[in-house]
Amino acid sequence: MTTGFVQVQRHVEIVIFEPVLQSSFMSQFVGNVIADSLARCLGYAESLLKDVNPAQFSRLAVVNGRTIESNHPAFAYGHLSLYGPRILRQFGHAGPEVPEGYEALFSKDSKCVDDPEGVIYPPMAEVTAAYFEGYRSALTLLRSLPDEALQVANPMGGRMTELFPTLGSLHAFYCGGHMMLHLGQVSAWRRMMNLGAA
Repeated sequence: MTTGFVQVQRHVEIVIFEPVLQSSFMSQFVGNVIADSLARCLGYAESLLKDVNPAQFSRLAVVNGRTIESNHPAFAYGHLSLYGPRILRQFGHAGPEVPEGYEALFSKDSKCVDDPEGVIYPPMAEVTAAYFEGYRSALTLLRSLPDEALQVANPMGGRMTELFPTLGSLHAFYCGGHMMLHLGQVSAWRRMMNLGAA
């Protein structure tokens, strides 16, 4: 009995892609990647406000007579409004300030509560203006930042620096995952309030 061997030759082709982006854009590549995500989030945030009236904005949803303990839009947009100015400050830029009282009302340690009389949370127009003004200013800044500025070590320390060691990784989170997490809460709230998908 004879055993036959078949020799297989493989041809490997290496393709080298030529850079197609101009060098001026490449030096701001990271900031533009973050800004692209932020721009999409801001568009989604606008669509989530469709048909929401100011009287509902700070109300917890009630389903079948049961109050649902989940963030309402006043809290979600108010909480997120803290971060646009923070991005600007961390890169040494002036811009919209966090309105007085917002840190205490909307910090990560604050609790979202029902506000039927509209006396706990600022009006819808004020909260959403603070949110959009801060992030639109941050969007412009991010598109102008050189990559080196986003490679700087995250100065927050502790767990946040462990998770996000550079300013680039930190703000990629703030302008993407963190924002979509809270906008997702608003999306769920809309459905509970019978407003439907945005």
